[in-house]
This record gives sequence, C-alpha cells and structure tokens, in this order.
Amino acid sequence: MKKTTLYILIFSNLILFLQGSKPPRPNIILMMSDDMGWSDIGCYGSEIETPNLDSLAAKGVRFTQFYNTGRCCPTRATLLTGTYAHQAGIGWMMSNQNLPGYKGDLGKNVRTIAEVLKSADYSTYMAGKWHVTPHVRPGSPKHNWPRQRGFDRFYGTIHGAGSFFDPNSLTRENTLISPLSDKEYQPKEFYYTHAINDHVERYIREHNSEDPFFIYAAHTAPHWPMHALEKDAKKYKGAYDKGWDAMREARHKRQIEMGLVKKSWEMTPRARSWEDAPDKEWDLRNMEVYAAMVDALDQGVGRIVKALKDSGHFENTLFIFIADNGGCAENMGRRKGIQYRDKDPEKLKPMGKDELQLDMIPRRTRDGRVVKQGTDVMTGGADTYHGYGIGWANASNTPFREYKHWVHEGGISSPLVAHWPAGIDKDRHGKLEHQPGHLIDIMATAIDLSGAKYPQKIGSTKIVPLQGVSLAPGFQGENIKREKPIFWEHEGNRAMRDGKWKLVAKGANGPWELYDIDADRTELNNLAEKEPNRLKNMADIWEEWAVDSLAKPWPWGKKKRKK
Repeated sequence: MKKTTLYILIFSNLILFLQGSKPPRPNIILMMSDDMGWSDIGCYGSEIETPNLDSLAAKGVRFTQFYNTGRCCPTRATLLTGTYAHQAGIGWMMSNQNLPGYKGDLGKNVRTIAEVLKSADYSTYMAGKWHVTPHVRPGSPKHNWPRQRGFDRFYGTIHGAGSFFDPNSLTRENTLISPLSDKEYQPKEFYYTHAINDHVERYIREHNSEDPFFIYAAHTAPHWPMHALEKDAKKYKGAYDKGWDAMREARHKRQIEMGLVKKSWEMTPRARSWEDAPDKEWDLRNMEVYAAMVDALDQGVGRIVKALKDSGHFENTLFIFIADNGGCAENMGRRKGIQYRDKDPEKLKPMGKDELQLDMIPRRTRDGRVVKQGTDVMTGGADTYHGYGIGWANASNTPFREYKHWVHEGGISSPLVAHWPAGIDKDRHGKLEHQPGHLIDIMATAIDLSGAKYPQKIGSTKIVPLQGVSLAPGFQGENIKREKPIFWEHEGNRAMRDGKWKLVAKGANGPWELYDIDADRTELNNLAEKEPNRLKNMADIWEEWAVDSLAKPWPWGKKKRKK
C-alpha cells in the first residue's frame, strides 16, 4: 500500500473516531442500468455472473420495493431533480406535446442533483446516458447538457440509445466526438459500457480535492441493441438452452430462498411458450448476448471498487445501484428475414475518423459494413441491431407483471443496492429493506447526507419543491418518514402506492385495479370490486395529484399526440 493511501485511511478513521463514529459527508456514486429487469443481477435471483454487485449487496443493503418510472426519459428527469418527471417537463419522451408536463426538455424550474451538491462544494462528474433534452445534434442549444446543469466533467451520450461500438451523440464535455477522434480515450477495442466505467474510474483517481465527489454513472446496458464483446458472450453459450420458462422458474426459486419474494405470491403467467418459439437458436443468442452485457457492466463495478480502495475513498463512499425501468418487450429488429439499414448493402462505405455518428440505428459500422436486423441475423456484433423480445423480458421481470412502459410491478420495480462501509452498520450487511422507495427519494437522500441546501428560488424562478424523502434511515433499518403516497403516470398508464395498497391501470382508458401488495405483489388478485370505496378514494387522490403535478392534461386517449 502506498504511503499516501495509508495516510488517507488513517486520517479518515481518525475523523470517524473524533465524530463519535458518525461519518463525514460521503462521496456518492449513483449507477443506473438501462432496460434491466428486477431479477437480472445475481443478488436479485439471476444466474448472470455479477460478483461485484453481489459483493456490494452482501456488505450493504438491498431494497425489495424500490421503484422507477417505467421509461428512460421520465426516470432520468425524476432521478436528477427529485421531482416527478412531469414537473420537470418530461412526462414522456423528447418531443414537445405542447402541454406543461410534456415539453420534452428539462425545465428551468427544477435543479439537478449535481447543481444542488455543487453548491455544497461537491465535485460533480458524469459518465453515460443523459437523455433529458431533444437538442443532440451539432449546433443545437446546449443549455440542458450536463456541463450546463451542474456537472464539472462529462463523458457520454446526449441521446438515449445507440450502438455500443459507435454510440450516437458521443460527447466529451461540450463537444460531440467519435470514438476514433477522441484524443483522450483510445482503448484497444471501444465498447461503450467499458468506456463509461473507465471514465468513472478515471474521475475517482484524478479527484484531487479534500471535498467529496458525486458521480453519476448512467449506463445504456442492457438496452437494445444486443451488443457484446464476443469473449463475454461465449461465457453464456448454452446457459439458456432450456428457454425462458425454465429461466423464470429457476430465478423465482432463488428469489424465494433469498427472501426477496414471498412463496405465497403466485408467479404471473408466462408471456409466451418456449416450446412454441419459432426461432429458438436465434432467440438463445439474444439472451446470451444480453447476459454478457450485464456481465460487462458488473466487470466495471469491480474496477470502480478497486479505484475507490486505491485512492482511500472506499470506506466513505455511498455506492447506489438501480435500474431505470423493467425489462423491455419492444420488438426492435425482430421481424422475419433480413432487413438492411442501407440501400446498398453489398458496397463497403467506411466512415471517416472524424465523422460523427448521428443515427440511433446506424446505417453502417465505422468500417463500412451495413447494419442488419431480422431473425436471420445472429446478434451481438456492431453490424447487428436487435432487442431480446417479450419472452426474455418476461423472465427478466420475474415474478412480476408487464414490462417497460407499464406501471404494473414488472415495469417499475428496480433493484437498489446500497453500499457504504462508514455509514451502514455491519449488522445490516446483507439485509433486505422492504420499505418502498422511489426515484424521487434519491435527491432527498443526497441532500440529507451531504448537508446541501435545496433552493426555493433561482433568481426570479420558483423551484419545484422536493417530492421525495431520504432513504438513509432505511439503510439502518429505521423508519423512512414518508407521509404522502407515491404516484406514477406514463403514456396514460397510471398508479399510486399508499402503504400496502396499490392502485393501477393500463392505458388512458383502462379501468382501475386495486391490489394489496403485502399479500399479492404479483398483482393477480384484483380487489376493485371488493373495495369500491377505497378504490374511489385513491382514484380521487391520484386525479388531484395528476393535475397538481402536470401529469394532466395529458396527450393520451382519444386526443392524438402532436408531433
């Protein structure tokens, strides 16, 4: 151990002793995966190898009822601001629906975690997916890019999805770049997941301030396209040959053994029969690549942990891992046959070193190969672009109903692993925390632990009040002081969680359903007819929230969205 590192550790321990074991303000690393189901990491029941996240969970706390918003953009808006996405102007995606809650661009009436923590002398760093502004192309306004919203350093993508080998809207600080033109980062083989984690590691090692840091690591893995390094995909060859039904059953058994779910909760019906799957070999490859994507993300967690230990920051760093929505059942690239993204598939057309990748689905790889989709194309390489489909998404969300987009448990349930050696008592290591939490709570937690002040006004602009509460008591097994219900709205899908009761509906015109989550978290026993008064009271509260929080008026139902 280097002398400098040893001195840092001794000094940190001395501070803890003098403060009566109360840790000083922690560094905070917030890592989020993209389109990953609740059961996709080992410590939540998965067979995918995630030893680094599992190790953090074993010496930290896992939340069993943490929630996201069910979709990429609203989740990021909520996470960053501590408000409901509609209040931040991003109730849907990155298009302006000409409604107050659906502007598609992060509002000036909210502050980001970075902006708030920066005011408390935190250094603020980000690597990965931004996705809270429509302005992603050269020459577009940058008022809502990360550097303009509180981050000292940024490396990542402004847009939401793209190739893992040539991501669109790749940006360093405020400049769009290509992987080949980036003078600061030239790995032997570019892979976006590794690039994100490499930059997190770099931020840690280069942090030279006595003040703490905040790092937001926003991964695109395992969001489509199914892209992985072949060495990682080979690890999972044959691992899923029994299909998604067997995978669901095995995960469910492990979840019960871990105490994550109750044996009395009946598992939801399967989405599709594996026996009837028409393209088994092709579908198996999709899941093998998906598993490799999660595996690669976890590899980076290991490097980040090592960087924290090497720099003396490990003990007093709060590491939080979450997911932005449930597994994705979208049908990306899954039509029969072969579809080419370029009209001239036989002719090589390499891209220039400095040429920017501006397409979410590239027409060509950087070396000129046409990008292909369809069931006759084995996925994984830079010249392919597929999603893994509803059968595997159903297994990813074990044991819950529905998927990304919807606000039943499969769409909004997220793992949350919290690890903080200096701040989580040893008798809590490996424990499960069953109190509900939500993305709105992350800002409140950061403020609680950092001592930062949340502003009421910036100039003449009133700032939306915090909507969440600190999760820090839950780290210690204490009561999370939540006084209000938790609410959801996305694409007309609606929900409300009040204690053990959950009100939920599919679509703008779908009927309300009512569930006792303590008894039936898989949402199979609808109590709407047995509890009509409770349902009406909760529905009235939801409607009031929807208007107050700008979820309504909404662009759904009979009214067509304006493009």
